[in-house]
Amino acid sequence: MSGSINYISCGLLWIGLLAKLPYLVRHGSEPSLRAINGVLAFASLCFLFGAPASVKLINQVSGIPNLAAPVTYASITAYSAALLIMIACWRGGPSLRRTTRSSIYGYAAVLVGIAALFVLGDASEERRSDFDTYYATAPWISEMVVLYLVANLAAVMVSAVWSLRWGFEAEVRRRPWLRASLLTIGTGTVISSGYSISKLVAVTARWTGRDWAVLGTSIPPLCAGLGALLTVVGVLLPMAGHHLSAWRDFLRLAPLDAVLDPVLKDRALRVERPRSPFLWGTWRWSTIHNGLMAIETLYDETLYDGMFEAELERSGDWRAATSAAWAATIAAAVARGTQPVPEPAGAPARLSHPRDAESLVRIADAVKRAERGVRITKPGPATARSV
Repeated sequence: MSGSINYISCGLLWIGLLAKLPYLVRHGSEPSLRAINGVLAFASLCFLFGAPASVKLINQVSGIPNLAAPVTYASITAYSAALLIMIACWRGGPSLRRTTRSSIYGYAAVLVGIAALFVLGDASEERRSDFDTYYATAPWISEMVVLYLVANLAAVMVSAVWSLRWGFEAEVRRRPWLRASLLTIGTGTVISSGYSISKLVAVTARWTGRDWAVLGTSIPPLCAGLGALLTVVGVLLPMAGHHLSAWRDFLRLAPLDAVLDPVLKDRALRVERPRSPFLWGTWRWSTIHNGLMAIETLYDETLYDGMFEAELERSGDWRAATSAAWAATIAAAVARGTQPVPEPAGAPARLSHPRDAESLVRIADAVKRAERGVRITKPGPATARSV
């Protein structure tokens, strides 16, 4: 993997970190958010310190031959621990604290071991690309190499098992973005294991008197680069999915927003749209919620029941019927203005509109269908009142 690819990958990860920085500032106490940022940060350092030019610079500036090796190993080890903690945070459960503590303490011990073994060993001849295999038989240095490779292999294999096993569970299949994220992370970590496996094979070959240096220098960068790329993509997928869903809802809620526009303007309930497009979905949802709250006392229960029964008879779809009934009831309430619907004595509680985004999107779709000419024609009694 060339240095330019390393630096490009590092830059893209830093952009991702900057994009998540506001969330980290506002919600810094959330363990999963800290873990995600840790994965992105340490992955970027792996790419940065692993570039040939960075290796040369670290060694020259420090005046210590091969210092770049333990520095890179430390970043890989920290990345491995952050990945384990992130997946554990996503999964949650009573074992989260224990898993987090075990990962932190275990990999902190690995970091201390890497530093101690490098100090004890003798790596006076600079090796920028084949450090692992060249010093595979050197006292203390060989132990350092094996320590970080085994620690990294253990982390990626555990992460792969957790991600893939969880990704195929039934409950996750109903959450497509999370499932795609877990399967992508699982695939990336399986590929990443090739980094440690190939280097361990090359190191073992040196112990038996064979020279398989090419195995330790050619295959590992490819496995590390592709594996890290897929893993980071998997880490970012839930965030991307959240924003894409929010933008989709922003567009799909437009018809309902337009129906409520007279109320929002007359009662000065429409706030200015935020500059960040990442907030547009939330802005439209809250605006619609304000408008619905303003006309809540104007809902006509008889109209709702009649429209629901007519649409249910026409389509046979309960959700479509409730959405169409709410669309008609909301439009009538807006048209009614400020005159509340008279209630007979002993009448039940008034209708309460849905508040979740999914239900509001279905109502907006019903509004759009009505605008295209799909009208409800047979009113009658009914009882269903929620989407």
